[in-house]
Amino acid sequence: MNTKTVNPVMGMLKNNAGIIVVLLILCVILSIASPVFLTTDNLISVLRQVSNNVFLALGMTLIMILGGIDLSVGAIVAVSGTLTVGLIVNNGLPIPIAILCGILIGVAVGFLNGLIIAKFKLPAFIVTLATMNIASGIAYIYSGGRSTRITDSAFTSIGTGKLFGFIPLPVIYMIIFIIIFMVVLNKTKFGTNIYAIGGNREAARLSGVPSMKVEITVYTIAGLLAAIAGIVLAARMYSGQPSVGSGYEMDAIAACVLGGVSMAGGRGRISGTIFGVLIIGVVSNGLNLMGVSSFWQLLIKGLIILIAVLIDAQKGKKLPFSFKLAK
Repeated sequence: MNTKTVNPVMGMLKNNAGIIVVLLILCVILSIASPVFLTTDNLISVLRQVSNNVFLALGMTLIMILGGIDLSVGAIVAVSGTLTVGLIVNNGLPIPIAILCGILIGVAVGFLNGLIIAKFKLPAFIVTLATMNIASGIAYIYSGGRSTRITDSAFTSIGTGKLFGFIPLPVIYMIIFIIIFMVVLNKTKFGTNIYAIGGNREAARLSGVPSMKVEITVYTIAGLLAAIAGIVLAARMYSGQPSVGSGYEMDAIAACVLGGVSMAGGRGRISGTIFGVLIIGVVSNGLNLMGVSSFWQLLIKGLIILIAVLIDAQKGKKLPFSFKLAK
């Protein structure tokens, strides 16, 4: 029994040895640069901050293993949070119904992405770029470009509540979703089909894999996760803001590539993505503690993405969305 318990853990550590070493080195450097970094409060704060990126990165991992990309998740975060808070504050809807509406709009955008990409064989880059603007436009039109304040503790506790008085609820949600998606990707036929399609789409089709159904489902799941992230973030910020979510899709993509997910599809692990998210979160937190300007943080994040993509390209993989655009 012990062997079965230890082996998966050891396997995860072995598969992610490189990125774990990088993460540990970053932690050592930042702990020297700022004595606050390794305090319990700050580490819990880091986990709370990265939880939103984890939601997005989980969905992005599935999409990228499939061989796709999704630029709309950041806009879904904005529209779901804005709509949910607006329906509660301005339209008087009960909180559960408003949350359901916020989730449904994310699911709808994700389903639309998957349907168009799978049915019409259009580049995911272009389709999700279009739906990104559509979702963002809906958020701004509905809110009039203004943030909506909410103080109802029944809603805000979703993002600000704590388990046992010190573990933020978003961290609990994050752990639950990580476990679910590890099981889905590694232990189910659905996960096997995702790898098969990403590895060789034509071979998967000839083997009887329902490619269209799988692709639509994956994009719908990504939309669902982005909507949940938007609602949790709105609850944490006590407001629905149409301007939030900008650049979130880039953080999710960067986390996936840093964690070893191939941009050509067919390869990647949830565990690697999580370590990628942690690296981005630790870097952001460390730079904030050192008082580095947000402008410089954008530059550094951009360099991280560029380096990650270059490393992926050196593995002999072509970037699927660039290839399709070139055609």
